[in-house]
Amino acid sequence: MRLVIGNKAYSSWSLRGWLAVKQSGLPFEEVTVPLYDAEWDKRRGGGEFAPSGGKVPLLWDGDTVVWDSLAIIEWLADKVGRDHFWPEDDAARGMARSMAAEMHSSFAALRRECSMNIRARFPFKPPATDVAQDIVRVLQLWAEARARWGSGGPFLFGAFGAADIMYAPVVTRFVTYQIPVPGFAAAYMEAVLAHRWMQDWIAAAQEEEWVIERYEPQPA
Repeated sequence: MRLVIGNKAYSSWSLRGWLAVKQSGLPFEEVTVPLYDAEWDKRRGGGEFAPSGGKVPLLWDGDTVVWDSLAIIEWLADKVGRDHFWPEDDAARGMARSMAAEMHSSFAALRRECSMNIRARFPFKPPATDVAQDIVRVLQLWAEARARWGSGGPFLFGAFGAADIMYAPVVTRFVTYQIPVPGFAAAYMEAVLAHRWMQDWIAAAQEEEWVIERYEPQPA
């Protein structure tokens, strides 16, 4: 398999796709392409990117191409077994799927105002109303998952799985923008950030030379 991803410092969807392939345990080649560089428009118009409309992540599995992080999760779950990604309990699995889908389709204000930048730390400022509502909703979902299904480990449903993969970039955003969170959320975030794959991704992001100015701190 060949996984095409964007900059590790900035690309939240690439992080989700990459974690999904790591979770599958299957071998893969990783190809990182710098987002929005001088060659970006030309590159995203090429044949390799055509199926996704020029978006990352993009997984090539032989002659099969799968794009979109949630689709990649489902493709890999079909290959290696759904228990690698989803809880065994029906009720827990239903909630995990709903949380993953909500992350996929919602939280537009949080995405817009708090772009992922793993290397940066921004001073906290009170978020706009719509961003605050997104933050509260995320914390509500985390709280319910941890309270109902988290007794088997430090992650949302105990063991690391698809729901954690989908919310991992939110964890990094809360750190980058220094969003205050309650104790249970801080403990969950610590577990995610301490995961060996997240440590590898963060270390690689720190080593990247590419800088996208619009996602960087601006002078006062």
